[in-house]
Amino acid sequence: MKLIECVPNISEGRDKNKIDAIVRAAALRGVKILHVDTGHDANRTVITFAGTPEKVFEAAFALVQKSCELIDMRGHGGAHPRLGAVDVCPFIPLDGATMQDCVDAAKKLAEKVAAELQTPVYLYEEAASSPERKNLAFIRKGGYENLAQKLKELPPDYGPAEMSPAAQKSGALITGARNILIAYNVTLDSDDVGKAKQIAAVLRQNLKAVKTLGWAAPRYNAAQVSFNITDYKTTSLYDIYEACKAEADKLALKVKGSEIIGLVPEAALVRAGKKYLSGDGVTHSKEQKINAAAAALNLNLHAPFIPAEKIIEYKL
Repeated sequence: MKLIECVPNISEGRDKNKIDAIVRAAALRGVKILHVDTGHDANRTVITFAGTPEKVFEAAFALVQKSCELIDMRGHGGAHPRLGAVDVCPFIPLDGATMQDCVDAAKKLAEKVAAELQTPVYLYEEAASSPERKNLAFIRKGGYENLAQKLKELPPDYGPAEMSPAAQKSGALITGARNILIAYNVTLDSDDVGKAKQIAAVLRQNLKAVKTLGWAAPRYNAAQVSFNITDYKTTSLYDIYEACKAEADKLALKVKGSEIIGLVPEAALVRAGKKYLSGDGVTHSKEQKINAAAAALNLNLHAPFIPAEKIIEYKL
């Protein structure tokens, strides 16, 4: 059986009733909801579900439809960059599925959303229609506030190329196909966003396979350096956390801990734990490596880190 994963990021992280209704819309289509990660300061929720390609497509459309109904971008504000009610909706191949299966699902979703919801849709990553559109940041630059100009200068792949009534309310959707990505935030012992951005700028240049920015996390009374890790085998959680510590030290700051947004592959934690345990001459189990990573990265800083709830393979 083919299985694919979908990880829509919706522009709502504060109204529980709206979030629950949007998640329920997807769940009713027969997919397995793996995780729901809500960010109050970002005003954003990351929803992860999986199933057969057809069920995941149906759930993705139902989620986008409900989000466009409930979320009004004209009054939205939050720390995270975003272009629409469902800012990004990637499809990821799992057991038995190919990247082409996910590209097909993304294009099918884009066509249906544009036709039935009159919403502009951009394709990114492996589904992109041109090389520059592969980059999510390129498409999302300027955010919802500059969408009217973007639609003129960078016409969507599907849907209206002007601020239609639907686009004014719901913004634009970005959908595509990609490999597994890890969303990871490192928390500083300061609320100085300028310094978080300074660290992010350095690491953006020094680290491969990551996208990073600095932002405020008022709920934690801190600033964070936020990462999207596109290949944890190239740059591990260990590499990122230790690099953040080193750059923070140069600015007379400390790193308090970190958090994983959504789910994480087991191998990513095992890889980090192995680094932290190396050199003691002892053979460690997979569980010991995961626990070592969680402790060294202080993944319990903001909420209990429970492997059974945060590791993709365990949820599946």
